[in-house]
Amino acid sequence: MAPSTKTYVAKPTDRERNWLLVDANGLTLGRVATQIADMLRGKRKPEYTPHIDTGDFVVVINAEKIHVTGNKRADKRYYRHSGYPGGLRSRTFEEMLARRPEEIIRLAVKGMMPRNRLARKQLTKLKIYAGPEHPHVAQKPQPLDIGSVSGRPSTSDRAAAGSAKETA
Repeated sequence: MAPSTKTYVAKPTDRERNWLLVDANGLTLGRVATQIADMLRGKRKPEYTPHIDTGDFVVVINAEKIHVTGNKRADKRYYRHSGYPGGLRSRTFEEMLARRPEEIIRLAVKGMMPRNRLARKQLTKLKIYAGPEHPHVAQKPQPLDIGSVSGRPSTSDRAAAGSAKETA
């Protein structure tokens, strides 16, 4: 009989929390949100355990320069309700970008997380800023290239590859 192998289960005391920096300048909203949600949950780590928070802190800068495809700038709507009859309010993507660009990314990431207490706790590790400055310099966040994480070449890599093809 073969020896039994035990499944590894992470303990809250064993986890290692890193700080990651994502520059959202020119990146597509949905693609960035899926990567951020995975990092917040810790799904990219070998010690991932679904019921333990093993994720990293994520700092997103340049939220005001996020990109969407198609006609979403004019057509996509964000809804909220005051709780009173007739209290449904909505804004377009363009209006949200002008007023609260951080909220666009937060809502996209929140939609890709599970609906439970742990996910709400993990969402507090997401720090989003409209411009290029952030107050988390002391934590030394590691810059993360989202294009390389997803396995797809980033736009700068594709542009370089395109110019290489033209010269050849």
